[in-house]
Amino acid sequence: MERFTISLDEQLAKEFDRLIRERGYSNRSEAVRDILREKLEAGRLAREEAPDCIAALSYIYNHHERDLAERLTVLSHGHHDLTVSTMHAHLDHDHCLETMILRGPTKAVRAFADSVTAERGVRHGALNLVPADLNPGHVHHHHDHHHGPDHPYHVHSRPKS
Repeated sequence: MERFTISLDEQLAKEFDRLIRERGYSNRSEAVRDILREKLEAGRLAREEAPDCIAALSYIYNHHERDLAERLTVLSHGHHDLTVSTMHAHLDHDHCLETMILRGPTKAVRAFADSVTAERGVRHGALNLVPADLNPGHVHHHHDHHHGPDHPYHVHSRPKS
């Protein structure tokens, strides 16, 4: 672990300590590490230096919207290589919240998320991307657990920072 010292003016230090309390950090170092990770990841994504990612796509939709649930299912099945899991929650008699866990090439994940949120009737779409290192080509790794003949390989995902 490397240590360094920073100087903050009094007002900024007070605001930073308030942020630490509000977010529940136990110390300044943890808060600084998270802020640095967030900025580094955002920079990688903005510069397209993150070829692969893990992501969460959340959106709300009215399930009465004409054929929308079916259109979303067709989109998801068409991108089964990116879709890890989907959680569906009923918010009221009309609205549903879905969150999809995605993994794969960053450009493909963004394009898929854009196609979902562009569907007529989808509201409040938000994509949270985290740069990740993924196994290239679904390489098989030896582990103590066994996979059946239909699933001999799996992917490991690790955040970049």
